[in-house]
Amino acid sequence: MTRHEHHHAPLLAAAAALAVATAPAAASPAAAALSYRCSTSTQTIDDAGYSGPAPDNWDIKIQVCAARSGTTVYAYAYADIGWDGPASYASKDATIFDGAKIRLQIMQSRQGTDPVVAERDFEIKDRLEKATSGGDRDGNYHTPTISHRAGSGAYGNGVLYLDWHKDGRGYQGHDYKGSPTV
Repeated sequence: MTRHEHHHAPLLAAAAALAVATAPAAASPAAAALSYRCSTSTQTIDDAGYSGPAPDNWDIKIQVCAARSGTTVYAYAYADIGWDGPASYASKDATIFDGAKIRLQIMQSRQGTDPVVAERDFEIKDRLEKATSGGDRDGNYHTPTISHRAGSGAYGNGVLYLDWHKDGRGYQGHDYKGSPTV
């Protein structure tokens, strides 16, 4: 190995490790065999921390899916994020949100209020604020899979929590359509 090749070997190894680490959990052989049932919904959400003339709405689409394997229910959520008016933010602006997260839940369907049997939050603030070319902010994020034992009629649910910078309101929840029951 030449000196030049040796210098790049750690970078190649790191890139390969990152590619493996960021592969969606649903791509694993066990998860791929599951039959997921999904629902998708979209909301147009106004930047509550900005009241100027520039367009500032974010169109955020979230697909929530659930699958069953015996007595264990597996659920995942996928957020496909895009918005109108990205020019209203500076290309390096990292103060659009004070916080942003998606809460993935497994719910048990029953009469009355459906209880949460498992939930986990995934931080997405840095992903939402990261600008692509020209200050545009488009992207997507696929959560890891969560699982929990649940009776028949369980389903996946997703809630988006946004805390806009300088709006003084803290986290505001946005409910998305839950998956069909499994």
